[in-house]
Amino acid sequence: MKTSNVLVLILVLLYINASTEWPTHTVCKEDNLEIYYKSCDPQQDFAFSIDRCSDITSHTFNIRAAIVLRQSIKELYVKLDLIINGKTILTYSDTLCEPGHSKLIFCGKKKGEHLYYEGPVTLGIKEIPQGDYTVSAKLTNEDHVTVACADFTVKNYLDY
Repeated sequence: MKTSNVLVLILVLLYINASTEWPTHTVCKEDNLEIYYKSCDPQQDFAFSIDRCSDITSHTFNIRAAIVLRQSIKELYVKLDLIINGKTILTYSDTLCEPGHSKLIFCGKKKGEHLYYEGPVTLGIKEIPQGDYTVSAKLTNEDHVTVACADFTVKNYLDY
């Protein structure tokens, strides 16, 4: 390998190690609705997208999500927090995977496996609340170890 290639590789590795947080990703940005996310897991980012912002207000919409699992999923729990002006207004939690009762197709996946989902999701809401707020989402396994974590920023200026 040439010396210049080695130097570039070292600089890239140093830059990656110097970075303290993941970039903010745009989920969608249309007219009066914008959604962004940033991984809050310091060790791992992930990919997430939807086709159009306007699809979210329909009963069911399609998403794409991908991650390489750092933890196995025998049991999986989700915790969602709605945060407005730095204060948690609403908290929701649910069990997504447990022995004998799994709500998701990827329950039972092992550490190191690639998880990819493309398909429909139903939120069960008729409209997205107006305003600027954060939805914090955290997935943990049976050992209470983070499987994935993200903060979604929602900016909805649409007056229903």
